[in-house]
Amino acid sequence: MFFYANEHEPKHIHVMKGGDFAKVDLNTLDIVKNFMKPKDIKKAVSIIQKHHKEFERKWDEYFS
Repeated sequence: MFFYANEHEPKHIHVMKGGDFAKVDLNTLDIVKNFMKPKDIKKAVSIIQKHHKEFERKWDEYFS
């Protein structure tokens, strides 16, 4: 899970596993783009939910 250095609003996080990837909106937890297996994206969203505040804090620290 990562951000690119030149990100844009709305706040989101990128997820990669092997060659698969997805993009998840941090405000709504909506999956914006998904090229991952269903079980992998489900696990990724679960991790994002669990660490949501930390991901938002890191976004704000880096992009502010």
